[in-house]
Amino acid sequence: MSRNTRSASRAPEISRPLSTWPLISEKVFTRKALGWTAAGVAAAVAVTVGVWALWPESPRQRVYLDATACLLTDNRGVTAEPAASVWATMQAASVDTLVRVQRLRVSDPQTPENAAGYLASLAGSRCGTIIAVGEAPAGAVALHAATFPDIPFITVGDGTPAPNVQVIDASATEEIQSAVREKLDMLADAVS
Repeated sequence: MSRNTRSASRAPEISRPLSTWPLISEKVFTRKALGWTAAGVAAAVAVTVGVWALWPESPRQRVYLDATACLLTDNRGVTAEPAASVWATMQAASVDTLVRVQRLRVSDPQTPENAAGYLASLAGSRCGTIIAVGEAPAGAVALHAATFPDIPFITVGDGTPAPNVQVIDASATEEIQSAVREKLDMLADAVS
């Protein structure tokens, strides 16, 4: 016999009928097995629902009012006093009043003329009040506060009083905190 006839004479193996397969047979799907399966699925659903119901809520995003208070500092930023305590007070008052706060540091040279550009930037970005800390920022406020009559200014340490400029001594910590909170409260009331 040739090689082809030998393989052709063998009959291919016929697959077993479905009833003899172990996964489909009646033996596997007994009432007891179905009961345990249903109990496992029910337990998994109960655990999932319990975990979902008891999961703590994610922190919600704070919704701020349409008002901003701005801090203008010298080249030391908020790393030195009194700017550090002013910034901390602004942040704490922001949580209470929902008024946004932002800060801007004047780069060198530390002159009122150079700081005037930074002051104009804050005024143009719709700052409702501007707090200036440092010699150059306070000098810029003294020179240009009249240009922005609708914006109240606070200068800490240095400065010249004007109708829209309040000057506070740098060592008067409570007065600084009170003035900052008052300005943020006024901003919040104005937009509420």
